[in-house]
Amino acid sequence: MNPATAALLADALLTLHTALVLFVVGLLPLLLVGGALGWRWVHHLGLRATHLGLMLFITAQTWLGQLCPLTVWEQDLRRLAGQGGYTESFIEHWLARLLYWDAPWWVFVAAYTGFAVLVAGAWWWVRPRR
Repeated sequence: MNPATAALLADALLTLHTALVLFVVGLLPLLLVGGALGWRWVHHLGLRATHLGLMLFITAQTWLGQLCPLTVWEQDLRRLAGQGGYTESFIEHWLARLLYWDAPWWVFVAAYTGFAVLVAGAWWWVRPRR
């Protein structure tokens, strides 16, 4: 794979990763508000199962001390692209700052676990339906 293609794929993967984070984080408040306001779509079983499944996977990864597979894949592509240091694309510059935080590992374990508990709790507060 040539470096330009690897860089483009890394940016696309970072964009996908950001979209997944926005889905997982942004859906919870929408579910709670929608449940209170009677929005029907917040009870969709497939949507809710996908949301909970993603959050449980993310939480399990942190408990096991592993990085997200999307992060690992993106880093591999950036190495193939010869990117390092401060040679970042516009997408990498902005989206990476949204996704990646410099904190001790236990902070991520606690945050993801707490958020997973909230997502699971939403199954009882706003019950999914078939």
